[in-house]
Amino acid sequence: MSFLWSLVSFIIAVCVLVFVHEYGHFWAARKCGVKVHRFSIGFGKVLWRRVDKLGTEFAVSAIPLGGYVKMLDERNEEVPVELKPQSFNGKTVLQRAFIIAAGPLANFLFAVLAYWIIYAVGIPAVKPVIAKVEPNSVAAAAQLQPDSQILAVDGEDAPDWETVNMLLASKLGNDSVVLTLTPFGENQPRDKVLNLRNWSFNPEKESAFRALGIQPVASKAGNVLSSVVGGSPAERAGLKVGDILLQQDGSPVVWSDLVAQIQKGSPISLLIERQGERHTLSFAPVEKDGKYFAGIAPTFEPVNEKYRTELKYDILEALKKGVEKTAQLSWLTVKVIGKLFTGDLSLNNLSGPISIAQGAGMSASIGLIYFLSFMALISVNLGIMNLFPLPVLDGGHLVFLAAEGIKGKPVSEKIQDFCYRIGAALLLMLTVFALFNDFLRL
Repeated sequence: MSFLWSLVSFIIAVCVLVFVHEYGHFWAARKCGVKVHRFSIGFGKVLWRRVDKLGTEFAVSAIPLGGYVKMLDERNEEVPVELKPQSFNGKTVLQRAFIIAAGPLANFLFAVLAYWIIYAVGIPAVKPVIAKVEPNSVAAAAQLQPDSQILAVDGEDAPDWETVNMLLASKLGNDSVVLTLTPFGENQPRDKVLNLRNWSFNPEKESAFRALGIQPVASKAGNVLSSVVGGSPAERAGLKVGDILLQQDGSPVVWSDLVAQIQKGSPISLLIERQGERHTLSFAPVEKDGKYFAGIAPTFEPVNEKYRTELKYDILEALKKGVEKTAQLSWLTVKVIGKLFTGDLSLNNLSGPISIAQGAGMSASIGLIYFLSFMALISVNLGIMNLFPLPVLDGGHLVFLAAEGIKGKPVSEKIQDFCYRIGAALLLMLTVFALFNDFLRL
């Protein structure tokens, strides 16, 4: 995937989501009679501007990493007497709270709309059917059986592997989880309790269900090479795209066994077929970022049609599913954030703009419906993040307004300024840490 494609996809996603968030503030301000000076997408040098009949300047600025709505406010400027009723600080506590909360609320509404479209159009998925249970795993201890379909995780419906993974990941730190399963193609639901007391996993390296020892029904790796990385051990050994792998050290090639041997760093001898001729080629994997690397990838056989499904509903049911999906994602995000604070989930799993850009590029390359799903997920996270009680975020402003509502007067500017500085420092540290994690993953 090209860097440029990821960058463009990232900028599009950020601009759309920032517009949604700031429009929430803007719309609420207008509804409450507050004069808006500027509605800007981006920061820095203004690249484009237009002024409407109410005097609001709409602008697009050079740095597309955020945006803002600048309102008339006596705390920041001299306000003529005749305009004081239109100032932000001149409104009631409830009106100001509504204006501030409207940004995150707009992000949640965007997610509902996006999932409504996704479920109305339909999105392909693979049924969560278990292909294999790894021996001596959590799943094996719970006596999960191959060819079983997962129906629910702790009572929450799980129609595809993505949902299964998200629900299981949210259980990290719990003592147990209940999976509802049925033999594939039958309607005989039964519950299985998985013991999670000694379970842990790294979301960057494996899915939650694989960490439990559940191997999903998925596309299978074939024995024909689809790519050979330039300069890799495989290329130097003479392997080419289209080569058919016949034998590995004298035994028939099984891709999972080949991967396991590569990950050990062991030398490998392959018997291949190319244009009807057979050749024996050997190479030794090299270590890269703590892992052994060979530089080959297989072709994949598609998932059997009987395991395929499409998540598609009529208009009203799609809207209901959109609301449910947004609520589910919101709650899971809150739980995951809680696990970061309790230590159940490592802070090394935090992702920053680089990881988001890679996700944007990947989803956009698959298709528009997947890119929309990605933006819905980020929109939910943006909405929740902005509700954190940090003074520089919407949640912090809401805390100050709550204190004002209780005390009957605003929190002193000195205290607010001190809190803003602390909040900005914490947010900067969190951003730097997330960027550091991103660079380690490159």
